[in-house]
Amino acid sequence: MASIQGFRGHAMVGARSTAAIRFQGSFLRVGIARIAFSSVETPLNKFGSLKSSSRMDPPQACNSTVALPLLSISEVTERLRAFHESGARNQEYMAMYSSIVGGVTTHPAAMVIFMDDHMVHRGHGIFDTAAIMDGHLYELDQHIDRFLRSASMAKIDPPFDRSTMRSILIETVSISKCTHGSLRYWLSAGPGDFQLTPSGCTGPAFYAVVIRVHSLPSPSGCKVVTSTIPMKPQQFSIMKSTNYLPNVLSKMEAEEKGAYVGIWLDEEGFVAEGPNMNVAFVSKQKALIMPNFDKILSGCTAKRVLALADRLMADGRLTGVRVGNVTVEEGKKAEEMMLIGSGVIVKPVLQWDDQFIGDGKEGPIAQALYDLIVEDMKSGPTTVRIPVSY
Repeated sequence: MASIQGFRGHAMVGARSTAAIRFQGSFLRVGIARIAFSSVETPLNKFGSLKSSSRMDPPQACNSTVALPLLSISEVTERLRAFHESGARNQEYMAMYSSIVGGVTTHPAAMVIFMDDHMVHRGHGIFDTAAIMDGHLYELDQHIDRFLRSASMAKIDPPFDRSTMRSILIETVSISKCTHGSLRYWLSAGPGDFQLTPSGCTGPAFYAVVIRVHSLPSPSGCKVVTSTIPMKPQQFSIMKSTNYLPNVLSKMEAEEKGAYVGIWLDEEGFVAEGPNMNVAFVSKQKALIMPNFDKILSGCTAKRVLALADRLMADGRLTGVRVGNVTVEEGKKAEEMMLIGSGVIVKPVLQWDDQFIGDGKEGPIAQALYDLIVEDMKSGPTTVRIPVSY
């Protein structure tokens, strides 16, 4: 039973009944067949939020009225503002760019997109990220390159050329005044209708959001499990699209089992990736091993780890670096296992299913690679650090 907060009323409709809905003095009668809601008095708050109730009464027919407000644009704006100020959102959104409005807003309540945007109701969109560290964008160009490859695979033509999109992203970060955080950006087939293809859309839309993050993720160890959620087919797994339902379900399944994330295996049974990060191993021979990128997302952080790993080879901590097929048996018998991605940087895995990895403790190579990436974010070459003028 759904109860709408803010007003009082009873919602009960049955076979051949109608519900009369009040809109500021007028009534709209909606015919409803063979649907019944329990008789519940529904105190509603002024924001019109929904709560669920476990109470269920036997179906019965009656006519009732649910009072819903018809809101003006100013009232909608005020309620969006109140919703944000209520603390319901748990991240600090510093700025949003939208090509639909042609500018940037710094008020989180205004950071919205249309429901008929095909990225919302069809998942026809792609996205990417870049970390903000000490007023610099880390690996922005590498992420934009992948962004454009994803756009091509998703058959979405960007509304701007690469240089213009890059400038928009840098300027959005500048307006945000955020020096530590995350830049996330999307390319959508655009708003226009609720049809399947974007043929009726107004054109592609480009969005970006800056999120303040106060600290880097901790390199603490975690447990993973083998995911039972089917992995996306290759055509979609190598594309960073907004269709992340398999990824979400894999992560939720892992959390239900007391683990951090699930690990996907490809159709041949080889280790693939996590729901939003790559996987790597250190063999007993001290070689760093990563699965092939041909069936999984080409991780920018993972590729940077492979490049920086040369330093560990130079000082003897690693004997080699290999990208190739990794069996589950090989992975579980590794000296170290780790998750790699912009959201975790390098996170050691201490246990996979019922098998402890190595001695079940955080390993030195995972820590060394974490330190190398953090150092690279703070003082790396200009090829990976783009300064932002505030």
